[in-house]
Amino acid sequence: MASKYKGYMGKILDVDLSTGKTSEYPISDKDRELFLGGRFISTKILWDELKAGTDPLSSDNILIVMTSPLTGTGAPSSSRYDISAKSPLTGGIGHSNSGGNFGIHLKRAGWDGVIIRGKAEKPVYIEIKEDQIEIKDAGELWGVDTQAAQEVLGTGGKIVIGPAGENLVKFATVVSQERVHGRTGMGAVMGSKNLKGIVASGNKKVELDKPEKYKKSLKGWFKMLQNHPATGDIAPKYGTSVFLKPLSDKNTLPTKNFAKGSFKDADMISGERLAKEYLVKNYGCTSCPIKCGRVVNLDGKEIKGPEYEVLCLMGANLLINDMDAIIRWNYELDLLGIDTISVGNVLGFAAELNEKGLWDNGIEFGKKDNISQLLKDIAERKGVGEDLAEGVRFLSEKYGGKDFAAHVKGLEIPAYEPRGATGHALGYATASRGACHLDGGYMVYLEVTGPATLDPFHFRSKPGWVVLDQNLLAAISAGGNCLFTSWTFIPNIAFKLPEHKILSWIVTKALTYTWFLIDMALKTPLFLMKFHLPLLPHSKFIKLATGMKMDYGRFVRVGERGYTLERMFNMREGIGQDQDTLAKRFTEEKLSKNDDRTRVPLKEMLPKYYKLRQWDENGVPTKEVLKKLGLSSL
Repeated sequence: MASKYKGYMGKILDVDLSTGKTSEYPISDKDRELFLGGRFISTKILWDELKAGTDPLSSDNILIVMTSPLTGTGAPSSSRYDISAKSPLTGGIGHSNSGGNFGIHLKRAGWDGVIIRGKAEKPVYIEIKEDQIEIKDAGELWGVDTQAAQEVLGTGGKIVIGPAGENLVKFATVVSQERVHGRTGMGAVMGSKNLKGIVASGNKKVELDKPEKYKKSLKGWFKMLQNHPATGDIAPKYGTSVFLKPLSDKNTLPTKNFAKGSFKDADMISGERLAKEYLVKNYGCTSCPIKCGRVVNLDGKEIKGPEYEVLCLMGANLLINDMDAIIRWNYELDLLGIDTISVGNVLGFAAELNEKGLWDNGIEFGKKDNISQLLKDIAERKGVGEDLAEGVRFLSEKYGGKDFAAHVKGLEIPAYEPRGATGHALGYATASRGACHLDGGYMVYLEVTGPATLDPFHFRSKPGWVVLDQNLLAAISAGGNCLFTSWTFIPNIAFKLPEHKILSWIVTKALTYTWFLIDMALKTPLFLMKFHLPLLPHSKFIKLATGMKMDYGRFVRVGERGYTLERMFNMREGIGQDQDTLAKRFTEEKLSKNDDRTRVPLKEMLPKYYKLRQWDENGVPTKEVLKKLGLSSL
C-alpha cells in the first residue's frame, strides 16, 4: 500500500512458499506513524496474522524481514533491518536486528519488507529483482556454509542460513555479508520453511521529504559521531571488546558459567590485546562512521574478528584464555550459522552439569580440544549436539540445574554478570525477547562501563532508568539506526570524569539519587516534549526523511508502544509475569561473599517497573495505557 510518507518504499512483499504465490501486503500510514518500522511493524503484522499457540517451527509461523524509514537514506549507521517471527527458542516474540547491506538492497528493489509464509516442498531461495519475484531451487546450496552460499547467490543483498538453520538448531542465525542476526533462532525458522536465503537487487531510490536539508544536516551528525570519544575513538580503536578488561576489573564479567564475575586471564583475551597483536584493519556497515568491526588473520586469510560477547562467553565463561582458538571458533560459528551468545552459555551450562555429575557429556571448563567438533555436532544435531542444540532451558529441564541456568524466557543471557549491575539485571528480566542487553536497555553502560555511571547496586533508582532506556533504544532500532549511535547521549566532557575521582563520585551520586526526575520524565505528556534532543538527533532525521510529525516525545512513545505490543504478544502466548525472572544463582547467591548487595533484588524492582509502564501488579498492560498508546483494539 503506497505511503504518503517519504523514506518508505510503500510496499511489503508477501510470499507463500507452500503455494508459490506472491502478493503485496497492505500496511497503513497509521501503523507507520505508530510503529515506524523494523521489529515493531513486524510485531504488528505477527499480532494480526499469527494465531496464538502456533508451533514456531511449523509452516504456520510467519517470518518477516523488515527495514525502517532511515534504512538506506545515508544516515549514520542506518543499514539496519530486522528479522522477526515467533521464536522457537522462547515461544514468544522473536526478533533480531543487524547490519550488512541486505536492507539497503531490499529498499532499492522497491520493498520495505518481505513476509514469508508456508513451507517449500524442497530447499529454495527467493530472488527479488524489483517487481520480478522468483522462488528458485536451492538443493545444491543445502548443507553449504553461510559464506559459500552467499558467493553462489550472486550480486545484490543476501541473507542466508547455514547448516544449523537447516537442522533447526533453536539458536541458529541468519547471516548477511559478515553481519549476523544472532538472537532468538530466526535461522531455525528459515530452515523450517526450507528457505536457504533471499537475494534482492534493484535501482529504486529512497525519496526524502526534505532532501537538501536532510543531506546538509547529515554532515553535522557524522561530525558529532566522529568527534565523540566513544564513537570516534574508543569503538573504532577497540570495538566492543574494549569492555572485557574493565568488566573483569569491576567483577561483572561472566566467568565459569556465571559463577564468578572476574577472570584472572582477562588480559589474554582483552580488546587491547586483540587490537595490538591481531587487528589487520577496521570495517563497518554501509554509511557507518564508527567502524567497530575487527578484521583479523586466520590461516593466511582475512576474516571477521571476535566481538566482546564471544570473547567472554567462549573465553572467560569457559575458563579458556586462548585468543587464537576463540578467533577460530568465532569464524566457525558464523559459517555454521550459530549464535555465539547462546552457544557460549550452552557450553558453559553443560560444563557445569558435567562438573556436578548431572550429565556426562565430555564438556569441561578449560578444555578446548573438542570445541570445534562440538560446534559441528550442534549444527548437525549429532551425539550430545542433539541436546545442546535445544538451548539452556531445555537442558535444565532434562538434566537439572535450573538454579544456575543462565537464561530468561528461554533466551540465553549475554556477557554481562547481572549481579554486578542491578539495572541491567532488571532489563534482562523484562526484555520482550528474553535475556538481552540491548532490548533490556543496555544499563550496564550507565552502571559499569561508561564514563559517568550510576551506583550499580542502588536498586530503587533503576526501574525508571530501565524503562527510559528500553523505550529509547527500541525507538532508535525501529527508526533504522544502529544502537551505537545512542552513545553520543553522554556528552564528550563526561569522558574526562574518570581522571577526577572526587568529581566522578559527585556525578555518580547525583545521577543515582535524582532518579525521581527520570520517573517524572516518563510521565511527561506529549505536548511538553515537542523538541529534538541535540545529542540524540534520531527523531529530527526521521521527520526530515519522512515528513511525518516527529519529535522527542513521539519518538520515545514509539518505543513505549512497541514494547507494550510485544508484551501483549507474549501474554497471548502464555508468557507473563512468571517469566520476568532470573535464575536463583543471580537472585539468591552473592557474587561477592562479603557484599549483600551483589544479589539481584528483582522482587523489589519489578513492582515499580510495572507501575512506571502503567501495567498492573501482574505485569498486564492496563486499559488506560493501551488507550494512551493507541492500542485499545488489543
